[in-house]
Amino acid sequence: MKDVLMYIIGSLVENPQAVKVGVAEDGDIIRFKLVLASSDRGKVIGKEGRVVKAIRTVLQTAAARQNKKVYLDID
Repeated sequence: MKDVLMYIIGSLVENPQAVKVGVAEDGDIIRFKLVLASSDRGKVIGKEGRVVKAIRTVLQTAAARQNKKVYLDID
């Protein structure tokens, strides 16, 4: 799932080298912590949070196949 997230985020941002993804897994819960350049935050979050909501939906769909839950935090 981290590869999927990196692909999506890398396609959205202008500075993909500044993207850092932390992963914490606790049982059936996976928590991604996304660190971006401040200029790229708006592109990832989108208008009224629509883009990040779509990203979370894709991650949740992929996690449901493995009977897991996914959370995405943006810093």
